[in-house]
Amino acid sequence: MLRIPSARPTRRLALAGAAALLAGTLAGPLASPSQAQETVKLGLVAAMSGQSAKSGEAIVRGLSLAIDEMNAKGGLLGKKVELVVRDDESNPAKGVVAARELVQREKVAAFFGGLDTPVSLAIVPFANQSKVPFMGVWAAGTPITKNGAADNYVFRVSAVDELVDVALVDYAVKKYGAKKPGMILINNPWGESNEKGLKAALEAKKIPFAGVEKFETNDVDVVPQLTRLKQAGADVLFLVANVAPSAQVVKSLDRMGWSVPIVSHWGPAGGRFGELAGASADKVHFIQTFSFSGNETPKAKATLAALKAKYPEIKGLADVTPAVGIANAYDAAHLVGLAIAKAGSTDGTKIRDALYAIDSYDGLIKTYKTPFTKQNHDALASSDYIFTYFKGDEILPLKN
Repeated sequence: MLRIPSARPTRRLALAGAAALLAGTLAGPLASPSQAQETVKLGLVAAMSGQSAKSGEAIVRGLSLAIDEMNAKGGLLGKKVELVVRDDESNPAKGVVAARELVQREKVAAFFGGLDTPVSLAIVPFANQSKVPFMGVWAAGTPITKNGAADNYVFRVSAVDELVDVALVDYAVKKYGAKKPGMILINNPWGESNEKGLKAALEAKKIPFAGVEKFETNDVDVVPQLTRLKQAGADVLFLVANVAPSAQVVKSLDRMGWSVPIVSHWGPAGGRFGELAGASADKVHFIQTFSFSGNETPKAKATLAALKAKYPEIKGLADVTPAVGIANAYDAAHLVGLAIAKAGSTDGTKIRDALYAIDSYDGLIKTYKTPFTKQNHDALASSDYIFTYFKGDEILPLKN
């Protein structure tokens, strides 16, 4: 069961969210999810419009497929499971309003977070205050789960910047013999998280870097920043940005005539990168946590078949791009479902504690063994990452 509002958040919704914030502040602790609902509600806050809408769609598909499987087996706690989706438009303020609406109005038992690290970071304090589990399925900023809260309700089935950065450096050295890489990073908290992680990973290998350049989401020309990196002797570029700005980097390199290897975080996977970046899109090697391409495991085959049956527009592997959004969300939903069943309740604290008590789950990405502990709220490790590239509209794994 899936419910997505047809319209974007309105001014009235924003005012309602502000009023809810004020009421929560004045009234003390926020209300916990109701036990008397007819369904068990799970929420999603993600970018469902704009340049990242394809990724939001993938997350919805992964969650919906998992929920269909739960409902086919009788749901949770004897009730049907319902997914309620809110569009954050990649805007942190709108993300917080959406999260408040899901928790306070919709009474979700848990909710999932979408694409953008700045949005997820804005939601984290509210999730911990409300004591409702918030499960990340895309945004990779290290501080999302490692947020310093004594009572932490934020979990993740996704990549983690500090682990990704080690993998990026290892790949650049092994694949390209990098001796003096440069960084071209989006100018936001996600870029900051990776700047810190990349510097630490390079320092661990005693590798100097040519420089760090930042750019904005709406920049259409980053030639000046790239020129400085070229003049500084960069032999590989580490790229961290979402789809459209990543494409601008590639097109700026083409305008410069500079053919330099690009080792990227997974931002390019989030949408129409092949179309936006042009002929050089396939030169970008980027990290992922999953691919259906070449994946012969029974779970992958069954999931792909179920996706095609549920979504007739999926004709081939290019139509499930980005598969990482589907896979992360699918596994995350089942882990949350296991925790709710184990808790025997929709109480947030009981669900949080039950997440710690999961021994094993045979997921799409891997078989999870004790995926969460009080010390580690990230279910995936660096050993779960693969490197990929675009061939047309399809994301293909690179051979080691």
